[in-house]
Amino acid sequence: MITIRRFRDEDAAIMTDIYARAVAELGPKSYGPEQVAIWASLQPNPDQFKKLMTDGRYCLVAVDQNDRAVAFGDVEPDGHIGFLYASPDVAGTGVVASLYGELENAANAQNIGKLYSEASELAKSFLLKQGFSVVERRDFEINGVPIHNYAVEKRLRKPGQPA
Repeated sequence: MITIRRFRDEDAAIMTDIYARAVAELGPKSYGPEQVAIWASLQPNPDQFKKLMTDGRYCLVAVDQNDRAVAFGDVEPDGHIGFLYASPDVAGTGVVASLYGELENAANAQNIGKLYSEASELAKSFLLKQGFSVVERRDFEINGVPIHNYAVEKRLRKPGQPA
């Protein structure tokens, strides 16, 4: 049984593990070894996660029956989704879809008009199913390693529509 709740400081350590495992185990489906290594190097440490998840963004975690995080995501006040990661153990089970649904509900409750993100190949496929559109493919380098992601967005209300 999975429950979705707000982030707590004690979730930060397991979030680093979820990030690391997702990148290491799921990343190779779409990216080469050098690209996966560069992506893994961007992983926040627990202290960085604590700071990020309490900086004004709305952060949720999906937890198992032992209250241990298995997935997490966030929405910043401007609608940016910075993180949406799941343990490979729950990938494809509907946990991330439920988590995303709660994030979108929170964005609607905060009158955010548009959600947007920089999505990996894997995240892009998921987000397209949630109604996002690809704005553009973004090709860039990190420490000399070419990598790419996608600028994606989803309008929650029409431009100019009152909140």
